[in-house]
Amino acid sequence: MVDAYVYRYMRDEDIDQVLEVEHASFSTPWSREAFYNEIHKNKFAVYIVLEEDNKIIGYCGNWVVIDEAHVTNVAILPGYRGKKLGEALMNKLMSVSREMGARTMTLEVRVTNHVAQSLYRKLGFQNGGIRKNYYSDNQEDALIMWVNL
Repeated sequence: MVDAYVYRYMRDEDIDQVLEVEHASFSTPWSREAFYNEIHKNKFAVYIVLEEDNKIIGYCGNWVVIDEAHVTNVAILPGYRGKKLGEALMNKLMSVSREMGARTMTLEVRVTNHVAQSLYRKLGFQNGGIRKNYYSDNQEDALIMWVNL
């Protein structure tokens, strides 16, 4: 049940666990320094963690600039996928972004990641274009998606 989980803003002491989720989820994971900088040096950044029994099982983040939110990361530990937690986490991020004044939200997703694309479409996102050779690990294109908040 999604309600049994805790959502909260990311803190310094979360970075180790967030890195575990990051490494389990992405072929080119972000570094500790990148997350530290997002929390402390990026005034536009908002990061939320998802916990079960004080263990971080997912996180997401975005940048809210004026009235636009740009999703940077969404990840759930592999053992927790398929339980609608990514959807719940995105809904939380969308809500927080609206509260911060965002009117639209955008993201990039691999053109081959049909599971994520399906989730984003379920949340109201629509295709907005292609970023050619966007991903540095294999030069895969990214699908740009947008939603009105």
